[in-house]
Amino acid sequence: MRDAGIHVRPARLDDRDLIWPLTQQFATSFDPERSAFDSAFATLVGRTDTFMAVAEVPTAGIAGYTLASSHLTLFANSPVAWVEELMVSPGERRVGVGALLMRAAEQWAQEQGAAYLALATRRGADCLAPGSVGALN
Repeated sequence: MRDAGIHVRPARLDDRDLIWPLTQQFATSFDPERSAFDSAFATLVGRTDTFMAVAEVPTAGIAGYTLASSHLTLFANSPVAWVEELMVSPGERRVGVGALLMRAAEQWAQEQGAAYLALATRRGADCLAPGSVGALN
């Protein structure tokens, strides 16, 4: 796993056009629409209950992103957090980009006081690094 040179940072409004192509790579029953993406992106960047980060690679620019949110539950005695989206560019997979994005989401979830962080997935459980999702305490 290579993580030297990969930099994870909060997403900014000017990242929008670089994240858009990544969102189109999800294998879902949804067809992302650019206008809906733009509207949601602008809203999510400024929310305090949302974590959106990008991974930059010196040779490729933005190579991936993650979007997580936290919310209250009745059973966990505290907020819980979910990684709603995690996408890495095909050319940058299996070199540590996804793992670093997950670590950043885990740190954010801990700072939110979340009881746990979970990853919502419809495919790709085999893509996760062992121990990358679970209880935070």
